[in-house]
Order: sequence, then C-alpha cells, then structure tokens
Amino acid sequence: MLAYDPAYIWVPHPIQDRTDEELRALADTHFEEIVAAMIG
Repeated sequence: MLAYDPAYIWVPHPIQDRTDEELRALADTHFEEIVAAMIG
C-alpha cells in the first residue's frame, strides 16, 4: 500500500447538497474518466 497512487476524479462542489438525480448526472458526465482511472 505504500506505493499505491490513487486516482482522482475532480467534480464540481459542493456534493453533499445534491439530489440523487444530480449525482447520477454528475457520474454520467464523468463516466469515461472514472472507467479510465479504474482500469489505469
């Protein structure tokens, strides 16, 4: 774990006040970036 380099996906804030629909739309917007970070 010491050599682990986590991926970051930056999204507009604040997040805590968003509805479920807004969060889904945000995830959809960044989907390609999220997948690319996961498969690295």
